[in-house]
Amino acid sequence: MRVPLALASAATLLLLTGCSSSGDKPDAPTREPATAAVAPVPAAAPAGQVVPLGRAVSALVADAGTGQLAALDGATLLLVDPNTAAVRTVALPGPGASLAAGKPGEILVAAPQRVVRVDVAAAETTEIPVDGDVRSVLQGADGTVLAGTADGRVRTLAADGAVVRTVPGLISADVLARTPDHLAVLDRHQSSITEIEPGATDLGLAQRAGDGATMMIADHFGRVLVTDTADNELLVYTTGPLLLRQRFPVGSSPYALAYDQRSETVWVTCTQSNEVVGFDLSTGIPVEVGRYPAVRQPNSVTVDERTGDLFVGSATGDGVQRIRADQRKRGQ
Repeated sequence: MRVPLALASAATLLLLTGCSSSGDKPDAPTREPATAAVAPVPAAAPAGQVVPLGRAVSALVADAGTGQLAALDGATLLLVDPNTAAVRTVALPGPGASLAAGKPGEILVAAPQRVVRVDVAAAETTEIPVDGDVRSVLQGADGTVLAGTADGRVRTLAADGAVVRTVPGLISADVLARTPDHLAVLDRHQSSITEIEPGATDLGLAQRAGDGATMMIADHFGRVLVTDTADNELLVYTTGPLLLRQRFPVGSSPYALAYDQRSETVWVTCTQSNEVVGFDLSTGIPVEVGRYPAVRQPNSVTVDERTGDLFVGSATGDGVQRIRADQRKRGQ
């Protein structure tokens, strides 16, 4: 078992300023992006309740205002009421790559050449055009929208779609997460995370994130949480400067992440075992506080901020699983 790291060595910090002959790509070793391990047939029935969808869910977000779920299946977004199991279908202009919460009552979809805004109440879409294949999206604190593209650029977009600034230099900008003082960007081709200072037009410090990082979120303490799927680990960073604070073996191909601030728990899906596992990070080393059988191929997970209910999406069409907060307290 690896010893958790309290502080990253300064020697591991990188400043991504080196460029290739194209002028905007780093001279850096790359790898094929890591992916979730293929799940076996579940050994146990999923905990809680399951809403059947008949769709392969690749991304899942709970709208903080309404508790409605947004589930992504290619060029279709499903809006799910977890209380009634009612499902509304929204056709997207192209296949979505990822989801993020937008303004209250809104879901953002990263898609080729655009960010799609979805009004949850009306089930209607509007688009922000983007020059590039958008792989990641994030609502800015000042009303802007941040978009990361497959060519390694991070664009800040005004409400009307005008480009406020562009930060180039990565191989791909696959996941975005915001802390109070920085933006963090996950590059799956380099298995690295990079911080960008507010208003900056160039990259800040970067660190290697294991050997195959796949997903990343930020919690309300300003920590950046990363799954290293290739090395079966959970990595915990802080920004300003970027430092690795905790490193913990999870096993079973950890993939999707969600944070429940009510219980201070990070939830990690493990696709090799069809499980979702909760960790308390408050002690300086992750402590397991819950482990539940999940739907098959649990490639997505989210938490309803209003209730603490946990939702897990199946990428093989087995539906969306709901594990209520009170069920977890009873150990069910």
